[in-house]
Amino acid sequence: MEKKTTKQIVNKRYEDRHKAERKAKNISWGTSLPREYGEEINAFLKKANYSKVDLIKAGYEALKEEYGSYDTTFAKMIDGYDDFFSQEK
Repeated sequence: MEKKTTKQIVNKRYEDRHKAERKAKNISWGTSLPREYGEEINAFLKKANYSKVDLIKAGYEALKEEYGSYDTTFAKMIDGYDDFFSQEK
């Protein structure tokens, strides 16, 4: 069994104390892609000097521009949810 260094112990304590704060502040999507496609994306991001967060932000902004505001009529018809979309209150 490896002995942990003081720095590792301090880091672990910090992470444990601030876990709830991090979870409240950030979101993490545990998603996966086929390896070849993921490696292609990573290579592009590295070449273009973009982060994955930059990719998500740019893609989201492009989709918002393409699709405009949300049309929730169909979702409400299918799912019966009329309180799901908070922006419509």
